[in-house]
Amino acid sequence: MTAHADLHDDGERLSGDELAALQLRRLRATLSRAYERVPHYRQAFDKAGVHPDDCRSLADLALFPFTTKADLRDQYPFGMFAVPRSEVRRIHASSGTTGRPTVVGYTDQDLSTWADVVARSIRAAGGRPGQMVHVAYGYGLFTGGLGAHYGVERLGCTVVPASGGMTDRQVRLIQDFRPEIIMVTPSYMLTLLDEMERQGIDPRATSLRTGIFGAEPWTEEMRREIEQRLDIDAVDIYGLSEVMGPGVAQECVETKDGLHVWEDHFYPEVVDPFTGEVLPEGASGELVFTSLTKEAMPIIRYRTRDLTRLLPGTARPAFRRMEKVTGRSDDMIILRGVNLYPTQIEEILLRTPALAPHFQLRLTREGRMDALTVRVEARREADAGQREAAAASVVRAVKDGIGVSVAVEVVDPETLERSVGKIKRLKDLREAR
Repeated sequence: MTAHADLHDDGERLSGDELAALQLRRLRATLSRAYERVPHYRQAFDKAGVHPDDCRSLADLALFPFTTKADLRDQYPFGMFAVPRSEVRRIHASSGTTGRPTVVGYTDQDLSTWADVVARSIRAAGGRPGQMVHVAYGYGLFTGGLGAHYGVERLGCTVVPASGGMTDRQVRLIQDFRPEIIMVTPSYMLTLLDEMERQGIDPRATSLRTGIFGAEPWTEEMRREIEQRLDIDAVDIYGLSEVMGPGVAQECVETKDGLHVWEDHFYPEVVDPFTGEVLPEGASGELVFTSLTKEAMPIIRYRTRDLTRLLPGTARPAFRRMEKVTGRSDDMIILRGVNLYPTQIEEILLRTPALAPHFQLRLTREGRMDALTVRVEARREADAGQREAAAASVVRAVKDGIGVSVAVEVVDPETLERSVGKIKRLKDLREAR
C-alpha cells in the first residue's frame, strides 16, 4: 500500500475531517441545486416539509425523501435534468425492459468527473499508465462501455473498445493485441473463457493480468473460478447509471476486501429496505446514494435496491467500503415462504466439482405451490454418475443451507444460453402456463 501512495490523487489523501467538511459543502450545494432547478425535487422536498437549509450536518440528509426508479420513469425523458438540454453533452439510458427507460444526462464537467473516478478505479485495481485495457462492456445507451472507455484514456492507458458480442473475435483480439487488463461482466468473462478453451487456448497463458468485473452481482466463488482459470487478479467495480455509471466504488487489488466508495463524489447510506430507516455502519441493508458533484442530473437518496453494508476503509482509508453486492431486493425469490437469491445458488454450484458456473433458475407453479428448478451445465469431464451425484449434492446443500427444496437438472456443456452482457439468472414461467 505504501509503495502506491504516490499514485493516489488529492481526494484519496483526504483526512476524515477534511472529507466530512467537503461532503457537507457539496451536499448542501447539491440539495440547493436540485430544489431550485428540478421541479420534482422541489415538490418532493415541500411535501416532506424540508428545505435545503435544513441540512446542517451529514446526518440531516436522513430528513430528505428518497428517489426511486419510478420517480425517474415518471419524469421521462428529461424531467430530472437540472440544466438546460443545450448544456447536456451526453445522454445514457437503461434498457427499459420492464417499463420506460431511466434517462440520465451529463454536462462537460460531469463527463470529466466520470472519467476521473473511473481512472481512479482502474488504478486502484492495479492498472497503470501505458497498459492496454480490453473493454468488453456494451457500448451505446448502457453506461458500461463508454464509462470505462474514457476512464481508461484519462488514466493514460490504451483502450481497445471491443464492446460485447462476437466472442471468437474478442478472443482473437486478446491473443493478438496482448492487453494486460480486461473490463467486462463476470458472466461474459466465463463465456470468453469457454471460447478460449474451445479454440485450444490456455487462458492462463494469455497476457491478461487484471480483470475489472461489474454490472451484475457475483460471488467469492465466482472470483476464485475466474482467477484460477485465467491466472489474474479479479476485482469488483460498482456503479449504476442513475448515480453516474461505473466508477462509483472500486475494490482495491491490494486487499480485495470490498469496494471503496469514492465518497468525495457519492455519499452512501444503508437503510432498512422496508422501513427506510438509516442503519448504523456494519449493518446489512439497501444501499442508497446521493451525488455530490453531478451538474446535469443531481440525484438525492437514490434507492439502488442493492443489498450490502458499509465498513471502514482499508487500502484507501479515507473512504468507507461497501461489502460486495451479492443480491438485490428486487432479485429476491420468495419460495414457499423462504427468501433466496440467485447468488446463494451460485455459491453452492461453484463448490460442486462436477458442475460448471453456467446455470439458470426456472420458477414454475405446481398446483398452488411455487417450484424452483436449477438447470446447470456439467463440466466436460463429468460422467453420468458424477452428474447424478452432483445434482443430489446441490439438492441437499440448498435444503440444508437455505431451507427450501428445489429440483436440479444437470444438462450437457454449452446447453444454456451464453451471456454477452448482464446475465438474467431467473426465468419466471408461472404466468406462462
